[in-house]
Amino acid sequence: MQPLVLVIGNQNYSSWSLRPWMLLRHLGLEFEEHTLTLDSPEFRRDIANLSPTLKVPALHHGATVIWDSLAICEYVCELAGRGLPRDTAARAVARAVAAEMHAGFSALRDQWPMNARAERRRVATTPELSRDVARIESIWQDCRQRFGAGGPWLFGDYSLADAMYAPVILRFRTYGDGFAPATRDYMATALADPHLQAWIKAARAEPWIIAAAELGAAQATLPG
Repeated sequence: MQPLVLVIGNQNYSSWSLRPWMLLRHLGLEFEEHTLTLDSPEFRRDIANLSPTLKVPALHHGATVIWDSLAICEYVCELAGRGLPRDTAARAVARAVAAEMHAGFSALRDQWPMNARAERRRVATTPELSRDVARIESIWQDCRQRFGAGGPWLFGDYSLADAMYAPVILRFRTYGDGFAPATRDYMATALADPHLQAWIKAARAEPWIIAAAELGAAQATLPG
């Protein structure tokens, strides 16, 4: 197979980059990372040659370029022959919840920007954000109850759906509190995943700061 090259942004902030990166790692497909620093002269200079939308991520596979996170995830599932549930109904639901993440939850995106190295930040909560959080918790609980008997992920085995919600795990860890037990269990599974841990480690090593994504004051940890 021709080499795969995934063009990504800063690992601390680029939620869209995290999604296909996680799926590629879980599917065991070898790929090269090409990182562009967001909002930098390098990004503005190079992105036109790497992504037709001038955004990250983009996947290069020989002469083929795929430039949307969900499309990339679908493509690598086809390359690997796995990454989606085998059952027809489960597969349809996995695609539906992935598409809902791809297209929706604008309040979550705007008010809880991904900041992989930050923890225990607190920002004001709006009704729109609360609705987004409640809907995501409902999705996770429903998928685990209906389709998760075969393993710890939303559909048992790790799937495209888990990859699409990986940045939400980090957002919940950074800003959230008071989650339902099923949410906390799924978050614990995701945060213990060595691939997500590798992403967080890389994010912590990055020197770049995007001020607009540095929201909320860190909440002190109480002793004992």
